[in-house]
Amino acid sequence: MSAPCEPRATAPASAPPPPVPPVPPVATASAPAARRPALDWRIRFAGLSLIWGFSFLLIKVGTEGYAPFQVTFGRLLAGTAVLVAAMVMRRERLPRSARTWGHLTVAALLLNALPFSLFSYAELTIPSTLAGICNATSPLWGMVLSVVALSEDRPTRRRVAGLGVGFLGVLTVLGAWQGFSGLDLPGTGMALLASFCYPVGWIYVRRTLAGTGSSTLALTGSQLCLATAQLAVVTPLFTSAPTSFPVLPTLSVLALGALGTGLAVLLQYGLVQEVGPTTAQMVTYFIPVIATAAGVALLGEQLSWNTPVGALVVLVGAALTQSRPRRSAAATQAPPPAPGSPSIEPAGRDPRLPQP
Repeated sequence: MSAPCEPRATAPASAPPPPVPPVPPVATASAPAARRPALDWRIRFAGLSLIWGFSFLLIKVGTEGYAPFQVTFGRLLAGTAVLVAAMVMRRERLPRSARTWGHLTVAALLLNALPFSLFSYAELTIPSTLAGICNATSPLWGMVLSVVALSEDRPTRRRVAGLGVGFLGVLTVLGAWQGFSGLDLPGTGMALLASFCYPVGWIYVRRTLAGTGSSTLALTGSQLCLATAQLAVVTPLFTSAPTSFPVLPTLSVLALGALGTGLAVLLQYGLVQEVGPTTAQMVTYFIPVIATAAGVALLGEQLSWNTPVGALVVLVGAALTQSRPRRSAAATQAPPPAPGSPSIEPAGRDPRLPQP
């Protein structure tokens, strides 16, 4: 189920919004206001939640007609086409530094090619509902990694409690008291590994792609291009060319890419710029709910009591791990950063959301 003068890494929420194009002066002395989006942010928030929530269903349907690597390649190709079109319309320039392209290659593997492929392989043997819940564990993995890899991000008691609550929810979803009876361990393990890839990639881009001088849209579009190239190389090595193109799986893969990997990124950028990363990040907590409802209602997947209960516990734990201490009065009265300066997020927290 992932846009600034000097962005910090590729995460849209961690960078200041791009400057508003200059407009002709008006008769009043007030500064020109930025153009408001045609749709209210709440509508776009709901749309993003639905798109990413249904992505797990689309993956499941796609794997019914294509090999997992083919599903991933198709979604990346369609998603890249959407972002490239947006870049052309906005006249974005590609990064010029060879060092930047090298780091983007690693980011493409960690944030796109690898997790997307793992989810596709996982859904060969596990329900889409379980895949959606596994995706919600990314904040839990992120906190563990931030403590290990980013020593300045000190855990609070509340966040440590959230980590424990979250993993208790994972055990509830998996039915640990039953000895994981009836659970496909390889498939579940791949889904959890996919969710683990996202915070690893976030930490990597935090440390390597700060202050590149390119917009976040240009960096993310370039990253998707590289991920598509990676799958173009890998897919023929493990699969043969499809002999047919079944309608429903084909449409699912195209929708997964154009909507879940292309349009969703653009929606996310707009939300982050308009309402901030904290509010935009709340979409994470709607994804497993929508994924579960879609899998049960449209695919007829079975749902035992421990799945929704455990999912709720996971979301509570994830929310606690993302909590921050309240700012002091002096901090809240501090002047805003100068235009064009990179924004500062707490270490280990990347507001970009994991794409399912």
